[in-house]
Amino acid sequence: MQTIKRQLQQAGVSHVLTDEPLVKYTTWRVGGSADLFVYPKSKRELQQTMTVLHREGIPWHAIGRGSNLLVRDNGIRGAVIKVGEGLDHLTIEGTRVTAGGGYSFVRLAGKTAKAGLSGLEFASGIPGNVGGAVFMNAGAHGSDVSRTLVSAEVILEDGSFKTLSAADLNFRYRTTALQEHVHGVVAEATFALKKGNPAQIMADVRAFKQRRNRTQPLNHPCAGSVFRNPPGDHAGRLIEAAGLKGYRVGDAEVSTLHANFIVNNGKATAADILTLIGDVQKTVLETYGIVLHPEVRVVGEE
Repeated sequence: MQTIKRQLQQAGVSHVLTDEPLVKYTTWRVGGSADLFVYPKSKRELQQTMTVLHREGIPWHAIGRGSNLLVRDNGIRGAVIKVGEGLDHLTIEGTRVTAGGGYSFVRLAGKTAKAGLSGLEFASGIPGNVGGAVFMNAGAHGSDVSRTLVSAEVILEDGSFKTLSAADLNFRYRTTALQEHVHGVVAEATFALKKGNPAQIMADVRAFKQRRNRTQPLNHPCAGSVFRNPPGDHAGRLIEAAGLKGYRVGDAEVSTLHANFIVNNGKATAADILTLIGDVQKTVLETYGIVLHPEVRVVGEE
């Protein structure tokens, strides 16, 4: 990877590391190291990163704030691209809002609320960045990204730019074309919001934040909701009804506050969490005949 590192640096990508531990970049605080860790600080650096990796045949994964992500203990072969600072711009023009892929989704909810724009209040409870939110069609409180997104500028794996409309992204529940046949990184996204009462919008944002703080185990390392909600039900309800609150594998535990969260009580490994996920799926299937599908992305070497 030293050769690839030199090529990236020669292309103007300044922040490139080898054998970088990923524990500090994930909200679960688990996982091994990345062979190559790239932190592009601009669209140009991101484009150059994609171009070099594609030319050299290096596999890659993009991460944002590390939520909704489980990195296996053996780490990631190839490159990890961190989307954050430098790709965190924000422009508000009337009711159109364009945010960089590295912009905090929670912060975006606050900024648009203060501007008297409605449509992203639900984002106040989603810890991630804009790129990740678009990638997975993030949602909460009966809404999701698909309701307001106009388009996303994506840098494809060969380094080319492509603007995808909401139709191109093929939004479905926690799924988009970016998880399937469109391989690239979201550089920025544009949303169409509506003018509203700033005081009411801010009140809604505060209420969502308070509910999140009250109902989610944010005092422990976790990654957000672990399982997708099955049609007509809630994963958390099923897990709790199956008696699994507090169930542990090593230091990984089904939260006693919200059963669709798995927390790291200090020294959990990715293997612990994966075993716990499997145990929960098995128990819920045996008890209710319902298959729970993980919402979190699992990446890295087996």
